[in-house]
Amino acid sequence: MGSGRYLDDPLTFTRNPPSSSSPITESSFLGESISRSGSFESESLRGGDGDSFSDADFALEKLAGTVQFYERHVFLCYKKPSVWPARIEASEFDRLPRLLSSVISARKSSMKKETLLTICEGHDGTETSNGDVLIFPDMIRYRRLTHFDVDTFVEEVLVKDVEWLPGNPESLNGSYVFVCCHGSRNRRCGVCGPSLVSRFREEIEFFGLRGEVSVSPCSHIGGHKYTGDVIIYGLNINQRVTGHWYGCVTLEDVPLLLEQHINKGEIVDRLWRGEMGLPEEDQKKTQEQRLLLNSEKISNREVTQESFNNGICCQSRAVPELNGSCCQQNGNSSYCLEENHTEKNTSERVTSVKKASLRISSSENGSSCGFKACAAMSMWLESWEKEDTYAALAVACAAASVAIAYNCYKQLK
Repeated sequence: MGSGRYLDDPLTFTRNPPSSSSPITESSFLGESISRSGSFESESLRGGDGDSFSDADFALEKLAGTVQFYERHVFLCYKKPSVWPARIEASEFDRLPRLLSSVISARKSSMKKETLLTICEGHDGTETSNGDVLIFPDMIRYRRLTHFDVDTFVEEVLVKDVEWLPGNPESLNGSYVFVCCHGSRNRRCGVCGPSLVSRFREEIEFFGLRGEVSVSPCSHIGGHKYTGDVIIYGLNINQRVTGHWYGCVTLEDVPLLLEQHINKGEIVDRLWRGEMGLPEEDQKKTQEQRLLLNSEKISNREVTQESFNNGICCQSRAVPELNGSCCQQNGNSSYCLEENHTEKNTSERVTSVKKASLRISSSENGSSCGFKACAAMSMWLESWEKEDTYAALAVACAAASVAIAYNCYKQLK
């Protein structure tokens, strides 16, 4: 049994999960340690009675593998979290959620998909009016379900997997974020959840994502020790509808989830609990594979960056034209070209000296002393520059001129 199971919740309807797997989603590699210190602002950390939450109130264990297997998530939009009773699915005064939960439970053996039912906030006259039903991964919405329609709705939509004709389903677009705010079920979610919803809405406005990302408070989804609990439904980079669960989410994590998960399609592994369609063990294996893949990518990036910084791109020094091209592409052309030019001249001089020494050693009449003298002469000649030659010629010409002038002077006498 996974630590995140919530079999005590009548809203969960599951059979024995089959073995399944999911494509690995690329993500940034983050540390596995989780800290709750200073997670929320001081006013958010305190309940109405003045009690505060400490680290002991939250889970500090590994989160992956704490979502029970399910394949379909049904959300019933119904009233506000502030009026939800602790067991809204069994409330005598909330007929619609009670009937829907009861019929789903009675028909669960006939359903082809493991189905999870959750209540989310509903406001008449809005995109999530009371009685609206959202279904994932189908990404559809049925409007204005009433307690008279529950039996036919469950039979047609959830058992037979066909359209409910009176409802005329609407397609859902964008990403849908659900945050547990069920305060009557657990005080921590009642305090932290609304703060997260407010922060999500602020960041959505700030980043101009209204109409693309929707945020709703929802009822108990299991694992209150992982407060704040967040579920995000939407298309991944492969255009497949996914449902990812995050736990121990703080106010500071909200921009990260919007940027990394929703905008880039990358999993935030530090907060990741699991995914729709994956059994608990597969959730753990999937994260391990993803972390391993990301760590390898980071290592490769570090090696590449180190190679670039050290000029290792100019490895083929035997082909100077390639070296120059490589260095120019990386913005270090002047340094690398100058370095290669110097090495080329030095290499040519050393080669010439070696050839001269080899010729001397092959001579049968050369002695060891002659070898040393010739080798020294060869090295001296190799280092001789044109300017030195011109200067020597000038001195020789001057000496010759002096000698000729001296001879002429002696003849005249």
